[in-house]
Amino acid sequence: MRLMDRRHFLETCSAHAACAPTGLSASACSSAARGIASLASLASLSTHALAADALPKNYGRVLLTDERGDPLKARSLKPQVNYIFHYPFEATPVFLLDLGKAVPALKKDTLRTEAGDAYAWPGGVGKARSLVAFSAICAHQLVYPTQQLSFISFRKGKPVQAKTPDAGADLIHCCADHSQYDPAQGAKVMSGPAKQPLCAVLLDHNAKDDTLTAYATLGGELFDAFFKKYEAKLSIEVGSKARQAVAQRSVVKELERYCKNPVKC
Repeated sequence: MRLMDRRHFLETCSAHAACAPTGLSASACSSAARGIASLASLASLSTHALAADALPKNYGRVLLTDERGDPLKARSLKPQVNYIFHYPFEATPVFLLDLGKAVPALKKDTLRTEAGDAYAWPGGVGKARSLVAFSAICAHQLVYPTQQLSFISFRKGKPVQAKTPDAGADLIHCCADHSQYDPAQGAKVMSGPAKQPLCAVLLDHNAKDDTLTAYATLGGELFDAFFKKYEAKLSIEVGSKARQAVAQRSVVKELERYCKNPVKC
């Protein structure tokens, strides 16, 4: 018996069982059974539809600035260099990358969260559509760049210690568990134990003045788990404002300037 036939059979049997004590005629009971089965199927479809889409989560609009506090010019970003800013919270780092090539959008169902929610990704922004941003919190063990140490970063070319001969190139690589994400495909997982892409940070590029504004996240957020795991550590690194939403502006720095020891692997 096919899955749908079996489910319909069970739903119909349940409805007949419910009718039996009421004394309804066989035809009336059969009609009720069909109605209950239809409602159950509709409810199932509605629940699936609600669970099938991961929509952007809007936070405050935050202008990206350089280290002097001036609005960052997109053209000032070096291709294939790691940059860090914080969004949507003071303690949650984000990779900002100019991949040096146009990055096309991805249609729905190309990317999915660990829960199975599908989403489309808008691709790169900027004059050349080469700029992308992703949460710098690894989707496996929540590894992230700190000012002292970073096990995760974008790697131009192949990783120095690739685990497999066919390891991909130009990927975000986490040395802690060797999860690899492709920033040109919405940070899709290419290898390793991670169960979902890195959460994307959506950017708005103002072509007139060449500035960038972060305004939303897209995909599987891990912020609650991140704050729970690193509560004590973050209280030392960031203080009481760790969970505070970034207000108005966020400073962009090269990873090499932000972190003392970026680990290569």
